[in-house]
Amino acid sequence: MDNLGELERKLVLWLQEKVGQAGARGAVVGLSGGLDSAVVAVLCKKAFPEGTLALIMPCHSMGEDETHAQLLAERFGIPYRRVVLDDVYDKMLATLTADIDGDKVLSLARANLKPRLRMITLYFYAAQLNYLVVGTGNRSEIAVGYFTKYGDGGVDLLPLGNLVKGEVLALAFHLGIPKEIINKPPSGGLWPGQTDEAEMGITYRDLDAYLKGCEIDPGVQARIEDMHYKSRHKRKRPPVPQF
Repeated sequence: MDNLGELERKLVLWLQEKVGQAGARGAVVGLSGGLDSAVVAVLCKKAFPEGTLALIMPCHSMGEDETHAQLLAERFGIPYRRVVLDDVYDKMLATLTADIDGDKVLSLARANLKPRLRMITLYFYAAQLNYLVVGTGNRSEIAVGYFTKYGDGGVDLLPLGNLVKGEVLALAFHLGIPKEIINKPPSGGLWPGQTDEAEMGITYRDLDAYLKGCEIDPGVQARIEDMHYKSRHKRKRPPVPQF
């Protein structure tokens, strides 16, 4: 990207405009310890120096992720609260699976509880403070539906929604995001060893190239287009009858 400083300025102004139009006072963002949430948290802090709250919400999470989230918040002076969701998750899962053989509970169904509990937490604080929930999804993830519906996809604003992953990375370097966060493999932290690219079965490099109109391997292109088609319900409002 040619002018990252101008992009930063535009995103900060956009956040201020959208929050102001909603009659809100600031922004709340989930800080996961990953790249996208780090960039969004810093942009929110720039937009609302006295009106930004980051929530660190470990839910049987990797210790490194929480360490990186705290590092980011403290380096940029972002107020944060730690809300541990381990027990809430355990009780919810136990309640939901009381009549189900444990071996028949899908791992994805278990994992998706985490971002949905975080969404509830974010909106609780947003309501308390009259803030908007600012999401961390980028164009690459949105295009293939790599987010949890009504989980990390349940937000008010998506400032990175028009930036592919590589552009977010460039913006992270520009903003001075700690190298520990920039250098680690992108991951939703849903289970030990989980990475975005392994779960999707494609690389961000190929996905970004496809979205930018570049030619890529036909097999990879077919997978991306299949993921885009199957996840279209995530990007639209629930359908209603036309009668």
